[in-house]
Amino acid sequence: MSNPAQTYPPIPDDNLSRSLTVANPDTDQSLMHLAIVGDTYTIVVSGKETDGKYTLIDMLIPPGGGPGPHRHDFEEMFSILEGEVEMTFRGQTSVAKAGETVNIPANAPHVFTNKTGSHVRLLCVCAPSGQEEFFEAVGTPVATRTTPAPKMSDAEMAAFMKKAAELAPKYRTELLKHA
Repeated sequence: MSNPAQTYPPIPDDNLSRSLTVANPDTDQSLMHLAIVGDTYTIVVSGKETDGKYTLIDMLIPPGGGPGPHRHDFEEMFSILEGEVEMTFRGQTSVAKAGETVNIPANAPHVFTNKTGSHVRLLCVCAPSGQEEFFEAVGTPVATRTTPAPKMSDAEMAAFMKKAAELAPKYRTELLKHA
């Protein structure tokens, strides 16, 4: 039962310097599409549009794809649009399928992998924003949301991993070793 005498702070005035964001990852040519370790990530809504409150990333994960084990100090939520991914959260493995949403609490170790023979598509929300800046710093621009990430040689992969490991702390992320 609520206390009728309780008062709440007023809602702030509308910030007229911010505008409506409408983005289509398949047709909006202003969006950034990035190849990251074999996956293709499209920054649909960045922290610039949300005043740093969250980021929305459209992820296309090919068979065998997905990031290595990691953790970060921000919330991360995945809605699986197509396919399924194997997710390991704090050492426990499960499968998330199309239509399901998974929330990863801040600081928790996790990894996901596409163990199927077809592409998986996820929407990823990171709150607060900032993860898109890490992806921009380490990723390779590609033409579209569905452009396959270029194949990397062993030397290119080693250079990518070195760069990612060096930059990760700046973006509140820790890359973990495979179990």
